[in-house]
Amino acid sequence: MHILLTGGTGLIGSHLIPRLLQRGDSVSVVTRDVASARSKLDGRVNLWSGLEQQRDLNAVDAVINLAGEPIADKRWSDTQKQRLCESRWQITERLTALIHASSTPPSVFISGSATGYYGDAGDVVLTEDDPGHDEFTHQLCSRWESLALAAESDQTRVCLLRTGVVLAKEGGALSKMKLPFKLGIGGPIGTGKQYMPWIHLEDMLSAILWLLDSSSLRGPFNMVAPYAVRNEQFAATLGEAMHRPAFMRTPASAIKLMMGESSVLVLGGQHVLPKRLEESGFDFRWYQLDEALKNVV
Repeated sequence: MHILLTGGTGLIGSHLIPRLLQRGDSVSVVTRDVASARSKLDGRVNLWSGLEQQRDLNAVDAVINLAGEPIADKRWSDTQKQRLCESRWQITERLTALIHASSTPPSVFISGSATGYYGDAGDVVLTEDDPGHDEFTHQLCSRWESLALAAESDQTRVCLLRTGVVLAKEGGALSKMKLPFKLGIGGPIGTGKQYMPWIHLEDMLSAILWLLDSSSLRGPFNMVAPYAVRNEQFAATLGEAMHRPAFMRTPASAIKLMMGESSVLVLGGQHVLPKRLEESGFDFRWYQLDEALKNVV
């Protein structure tokens, strides 16, 4: 297959590319910085400097859209919120337009989203059938998903990746979480009762390939492990995996002072289940958090 990928230098994309190449797929990556991408990616990857020069995607068999400004790197000023939205919405809208302009369009469009679609949902158990709370992360993800779903037709199916915290050996959210534990000051955040949907990077990649190859699958999929945990359990398990203490609780007031409105990303949570993935027959490799963290730490 010829696969067009956005977000190819990010955590998920950069690990997905070797899996695709190993299968014998050809990969093209859309990037704003060709020189930087060339230094990071396999030489067999074809690099596109943008989508503006493309008239259609007739030569593409599948699109995997993972592009987007990191959501937790900066405080959510109005300007930053707009940047977060535009970095996702604009490229998704352009991909949908190119799919519609194709006489032989890609057979599948796999597009990113996040468990933030549901907003801060407390203890409510959530599946793909549940609506989200009307707050910023839901608004961002809902519009992102709608733009992707507009590409759907008899020729093109659309799958949406509602992704939780991806656990990887390097990079991603876990790299930031580990620092206070290394310093001996790790522990729960706020009450610690908020749920943290998580998924091992290996399962994330395998699930994307599963959706890529399963011609009957379409719609939203919660990309999370089957057993959700609360923040306090996550902290204790991470401390154990790192052989470090995990009793220094960070007050919610300190997090709000530091992060502002974006503090909802760590003080809020979602008890999300991967209902549709499991019903489709996908087998998770990493069910238990302790095993997953021991593997990546």
